[in-house]
Amino acid sequence: MKIALGADHGGYELKRMLHGFLEEKGHAVLNMGTDGTASVDYPDHAERVAAAVAGGEADRGIMVCGSGVGACIAANKVPGARASVCHDTYSARQGVEHDDANVLCLGARIIGTHLAFELTSAFLEAKFSGEERHSRRLANVLAIERRY
Repeated sequence: MKIALGADHGGYELKRMLHGFLEEKGHAVLNMGTDGTASVDYPDHAERVAAAVAGGEADRGIMVCGSGVGACIAANKVPGARASVCHDTYSARQGVEHDDANVLCLGARIIGTHLAFELTSAFLEAKFSGEERHSRRLANVLAIERRY
């Protein structure tokens, strides 16, 4: 799977570790920055991750900032991106299975490395169920996106 991976300065160290983890699991990683701890604006990197996914350059995206919240808000401004902040494996998996989430946002100041790896695995191993009720709800979400 091709993964767009990005972070701001608060998420850089976790992003660096996730990059290695993803490659060990056989994924191709698109580096969307940042590449250091100098202060940067999370919306710039969240947009890059979300645009790569929405545009078909990547299959899924992962964005790391301090809390995950700001990155999630920014990523969801990109049409076609369905980003979710997840700090538990149930949400990481179910967000894909029920809501077709395609960008995982993590809070580096909230979770540790081990949990980040578990969340990433749950997110990447999950598949959208395609069940009628989930497809119907996704269609409703996409209709909202088209209205604005």
